[in-house]
Amino acid sequence: GLRVGHHQRLGRGWRTGTTVVLAPDGAVGGVDVRGGGPGTRETDLLRPENLVQQVHAICLSGGSAYGLAAADGVMGWLAERNIGFPVGESPGAVVPIVPAAVIFDLGRGGVFTHRPTADFGRRAASSARTRPPATGSVGAATGAVAGGLQGGVGMASTVLGDGTVIAALAVVNAAGLTIDPSTGLPWDARGLRRPSAAERTALLDHLRAARPTQSLNTTIGIVATSARLTKAECTKFAATAHDGLARAIRPAHSMNDGDTIFALATGRDDLVIPVDDPSFRSPSSRAASLNAVLDAGARMFADACTDAVLSATSVGGPPAYRDLCASVLEGRRQRPA
Repeated sequence: GLRVGHHQRLGRGWRTGTTVVLAPDGAVGGVDVRGGGPGTRETDLLRPENLVQQVHAICLSGGSAYGLAAADGVMGWLAERNIGFPVGESPGAVVPIVPAAVIFDLGRGGVFTHRPTADFGRRAASSARTRPPATGSVGAATGAVAGGLQGGVGMASTVLGDGTVIAALAVVNAAGLTIDPSTGLPWDARGLRRPSAAERTALLDHLRAARPTQSLNTTIGIVATSARLTKAECTKFAATAHDGLARAIRPAHSMNDGDTIFALATGRDDLVIPVDDPSFRSPSSRAASLNAVLDAGARMFADACTDAVLSATSVGGPPAYRDLCASVLEGRRQRPA
């Protein structure tokens, strides 16, 4: 029930963009902010004790704090379709709920003042579809840099035993390393073969040279499920997804990052998931079923971060991982859920 859309600009001083996840029927939302330099909007609204229960979109954008303006365009697009929190009796009396977070990419295209506006959000919303979206150096990750390499948008999903879907979308623009120097592979590297000795040497030489030039960064994203969760449970879902971020990016949550993860629950499926893992006590309990969702969310967010690194392509900034370690991608296969 969710739709994803991107909009970006490249060239002539531009290298930035916006990614929007639409929930036109509404979804219960949560958030967890752990970075030392976050840029966010409407996160207090997602606190479990507050009034609004559902959100209608999440906006992820480049542009640092300036890029929060992209959410205005998403709100306008939704309002034109009478989608939002009702505040009056007429169909148009709505306030769309659009939490947002941003990454730092200012000036990476060459002109500091080229950053996302409300039009970016509107265009990303209008392009949103239910089919799998593009990943790599698109949308909010167009100007991303991850540990000295080109950053990207990554996605991952899995289906639990009862058909409940867990998915993640990550915009990786990390100050920390996304690559394990001892192997030349992403930290979360299941299903990947090692790069050649020459590729690893070139990669490590580049990473050593790039590290002193790192500036403000941030990894942001979303975990989503078809399960029916409360706002408090969504908040916990977002919190445990940070475990996946920390597996894939090291260090994470630094003072130079604004790491923020949103959670969405569309409520299609009851939270009754068969749990075979003996570490989860009382397999029939709601808590055990929630644990299965939380565990899958962390795994999928780690996988989404890795997918961002592997899918990224150089778009005028630093090289992408695939530029330096092409043989790893030649051997890439479907990663186990």
